[in-house]
This record gives sequence, structure tokens and C-alpha cells, in this order.
Amino acid sequence: MAETRKLAAILAADVAGYGKLAGADEERTLARLRALRSDLIDPTIALHHGRIVKRTGDGVLIEFRSVVDAVRCAIELQNGMAERNAGLPPERRIEFRVGIHLGDVVEESDGDLMGDGVNIAARLEGIAKPGTICLSEDAYRQVKSRLDLAVRDLGSTQLKNIAEPVHVFSLEVGKAAPGKSTKQSAASTAWLGATLPRRAGALLLALAAIGIIAWQVVERIGAPSREGGSASLEAQRKGPTIAVLPFDNLSGDPSQDFFSDGISEQLITVLSHFDPLRVLSRNSTFAYKKKAVDVQELGRQLNAQYVVEGSFRRVAEQISVTAQLIDARTGIHVWAQTFDRPTASTSLLATQDDVVQRIAATVGDKHGAVARAELERTRNKPATELSSYECTLLASQDPPESAEMFRRARTCLDATVKRDPTYAEAWNALSRILRIQHVLGMGLASPEAEHIDQRAYLVPRIVEAGNRAVELAPQSASAHLSLFTAYWATCEPERMRVEAERVLAINPNDAGALGIMALGLNLAGEGDYGRQLAEKALALSGQETRLISHLGGAR
Repeated sequence: MAETRKLAAILAADVAGYGKLAGADEERTLARLRALRSDLIDPTIALHHGRIVKRTGDGVLIEFRSVVDAVRCAIELQNGMAERNAGLPPERRIEFRVGIHLGDVVEESDGDLMGDGVNIAARLEGIAKPGTICLSEDAYRQVKSRLDLAVRDLGSTQLKNIAEPVHVFSLEVGKAAPGKSTKQSAASTAWLGATLPRRAGALLLALAAIGIIAWQVVERIGAPSREGGSASLEAQRKGPTIAVLPFDNLSGDPSQDFFSDGISEQLITVLSHFDPLRVLSRNSTFAYKKKAVDVQELGRQLNAQYVVEGSFRRVAEQISVTAQLIDARTGIHVWAQTFDRPTASTSLLATQDDVVQRIAATVGDKHGAVARAELERTRNKPATELSSYECTLLASQDPPESAEMFRRARTCLDATVKRDPTYAEAWNALSRILRIQHVLGMGLASPEAEHIDQRAYLVPRIVEAGNRAVELAPQSASAHLSLFTAYWATCEPERMRVEAERVLAINPNDAGALGIMALGLNLAGEGDYGRQLAEKALALSGQETRLISHLGGAR
């Protein structure tokens, strides 16, 4: 059998106390693990360029080309689990133990990995405490200068079945290093979670990105910005906040609570991937479980503009899930739908996944129920009163209602990126609206540009805006979609595909983004891939979707 030796960063993880969790409630535990895999674990691994080598029941073995990527991934996973465990009793918490090692491994012809590099990572995971990350000295050396997390030096440790002792370090996720503030630690963790530009020939852009990221960190720790303070800019950027209430179990069987709770928990997770929605945590909303609430009062208490509520009913041969979106400022129902599924056609967990994805796509994508409701509120406001966020809403119209409305959005966005140059969503919208201008041949905003070759002038600006969006928000699906459209404008199908895969890794449930990418890839000669994305877009929307969006139908 052919084999290859190589140096790799290996991450091993498993669920602490899995046997006890499964013994107490196996069905609920399996349901939660499946949701975690689809909504947190697999997207995070893909985002940080990891390759899943194998799953081992409650564990996973992952290969990374870089220790930095492996540690970024581990920190993001542990932070994500801390958020999901907030408010849960200890006996119901799912907590991961993680071990990371940099070493020599043997890769078999089927992609499996063997050797001491793998064994040491697995043994490090075995000695890690729940919620922590254990690094070998070889791995720690690669990242120690970039960490502001608390680190415990466990010294030279004899690991089971490993001949020589290994020097081990334990990262305490969520705890600042001694002598450093929590805010500084958060900024450092955010830096580790960022994906810096890797495009060849982009040295100047990379240097600019470093400066931009540093300025963002200053804003986070409270230093005043050039426009009168970070608080005012944050208010300008603020998108709507959504509270997902626990779905009611109307089956008359308390043992079915796990399914209704699972819908709510998974919906919170999936909606949180839609930019620029702000979704309240489970800990905030599950306090209202089985309580009669006035939606407007709830909105005031939680400072939420929208509330999602619903119910689940299971009878002998059918499951019915009803969901509705309510504007908490007015109490008006914005959207409601019932999803009926036969119990015999698929598993209960597959039904949950399907329903949650459809609800999230209908509510959260850029042309979904929330965006339409917010746009309706924005249309009637004078241009001088529009916030940065409302400018991005104007740019999301499909198609532009009129040349005047288009110019209004473009002018507003130009002002926004000058006032607030670190607002990634504004760069997203600007890249998108420039693309419309490029495709439809609309004139430039300034009359003095009439002698310019407009299309040639626009393409570099589209690419610049797309790159700025990704540099500012490397984990934003919208940012990578902007860069996808930029590469569409420059006719680079390979790069389009890379950005499409990044969008899918971050948020695979945005029907609008899927439709845009399907059209672009199809026109770029990637017909099979484009059709796959189109089919998923149609499935999520539950109705015929116009794949020709406001990005236009031709290059």
C-alpha cells in the first residue's frame, strides 16, 4: 500500500463524559451532536482549512497544514460550545477536550493518517480538561507569541503508550493571560480567529488589512474613533435583533420536548450565520419557556426588534411545525408558515434539519422576511436620516426600483465607507451595487465621469470593495459572496469556486447567496456545480426562485 510521510498539525477532539450523557438521554444527545456537527463543527473546520481524517464515535481527528489554523479552529469551537452551554445544568452540557500536536505522520493511500504525530495528539486530548486545549511543546512554539489566553505549563508529561515524555501546555479558553485585561484577550482571540489575506501579489492589501484590523481592536476596547467614538459607529451599523422563543410542544407528550427545544436551539444557531442579523442566545430566550408573553413587552425587555415563535405537534402519521415572525415594535405578524412532514418518510432528526433550514432561509437571507420588513421601513426615510445599515438595505433591492433609487443607494454607500471605513457590510453592498452598474451599464454617479470607459473603471473598484469586505470580515459569508461577484466581473471561475466554497462553509442556508452563486458558476462554465447550488436554493426557498438577481444575467 502506498504511503507518504509529511509534517502536519493534528487536532484530536472528543466529548467529555459522552457515555454518561448518552446513558441519561441518548436520543437528545445524538440530536444535539448532529446539530453541532452541521452548524458549528464542520463549518468551523472548513473555514480554517482543516481536513477531517476520521470520526470516532463521539470524537474527530483533523489535519491542518498550519498549527495557527488548528489553534484558531479549536478556540472558535470551544467558544462556540461555551455559548451553547450557557444556562444549561452541568449534567446536560456537551464539552469538548482538544489536543493539538505538530509532528511527522504517515498518510495512507486512502487518506488515513498514522504514526506518533497522530498518537500524541490523541493522548493530549485524553489529558485535557473539558473546555480546554492541550498543546505539545512543538505546537505551542508556533503560536505562543500570538496568544493572550491564560496558559498552564503542565511540564514534561508521560503520555500513555508514548515512549518519551512530552512537554504540555494547556490553553484556558475564555481566560485572559495574567496581567492582561479581558478586552485585550478578546481582541487577541478575535485576531487568531481571523483569516488574513493569502492571495499572491497582494502585499499592499495585506499591509492595509493589518492596519485596519488594528484600528478595529482599538475601537473594541473603547478608544474614540475619528467620527466621535466607536459607540456612534456601532449604532450606525446595527442591524435588527431577533429573539427565537422556545417552540411549544403541542403533542401532549412531555417526552417530545426534546424535539421542540431542538428546533429552537438549532434555529438560533443557523440564523446567527446570516449577516447582519443579531440573534439572541438561548440563555436569553429560554427563560420564557412555557410562559405567556406579550411580544411587544418581550421586545422591550430583550431589546429585540423581531421575535420568532412557533409550535410542534406530532400525531400518528404526521409532524407539523408552525413558525411565525412578529415585529416586536408593532406586534404585527410579518410572516407565518406551517411545515407538514409524514413521520414515515424520514428520521425525526432529518425532519428537524429540513424544517429549521427552511425557516432560517425564509426569515434570514438578504431577501427574506426580516430584510423585506426592514426595507419597507427604510424606503420612507429621508436620505439624510439613513444609517449605515439602512444604506446597505437600499443596496440589497432586487432589482433596483429606479435609477433614482439606485443613485440614492450608491451615494449613501459612498458616504458610509468614507465615514466608517471598517464597516464590512457597507463594502459588501458597495461591491454588489457596483456590479449591477457594471452589468446594466448604468452611469457613474458623477457627471464629470462621462468621458471615462465606465466598465473598465468599475471592475477594479468592484474587486477593491470585495477584497476590503473579506479583509475586514474574513468569517462573513456576505464578504466572501462580494469577492465571488468581483471574480465574476474579472472572469476568474477558479477563484469564484474558492469563494463559493467559503460562503458555503460559513452559511450553507442562504438561498439568495446560493442563487447568485449558481447563476455565476453556470455562466462561468461550472454547470454541474451551479446546478447543485440552484437545486439547494430552490429547496430552501420552497418556491421557484429567480436565479437572475440584481447582479444581472450576463458578464
